[in-house]
Amino acid sequence: MERPADEPISVVIRRVRRCHGMTQAALADRLADLSGNPSVSRDQVTRWERGGRVPSPYWRHWLAIALDVPYVQLANAARMARAVRLLGAASDIEPSSL
Repeated sequence: MERPADEPISVVIRRVRRCHGMTQAALADRLADLSGNPSVSRDQVTRWERGGRVPSPYWRHWLAIALDVPYVQLANAARMARAVRLLGAASDIEPSSL
């Protein structure tokens, strides 16, 4: 599966999930089954895919297994998402307030 470089994790999760033909609910169920942790829900997957949250290393591990992608790809994508957030926050600062 060809992957564009420098994608934030929200894009990676959504793209790979769709390539596997999974719904958000199906991914949440798969994560719960694999991890033995029923706390993940479709709402959590939605937050990850919309960029509202970045999955923790714990969930990135299980996402790598569930989506059959290398963990390092998700770790890099998480770093990219955080960098994008920081740039967005920095651009919201008015120069007069500095």
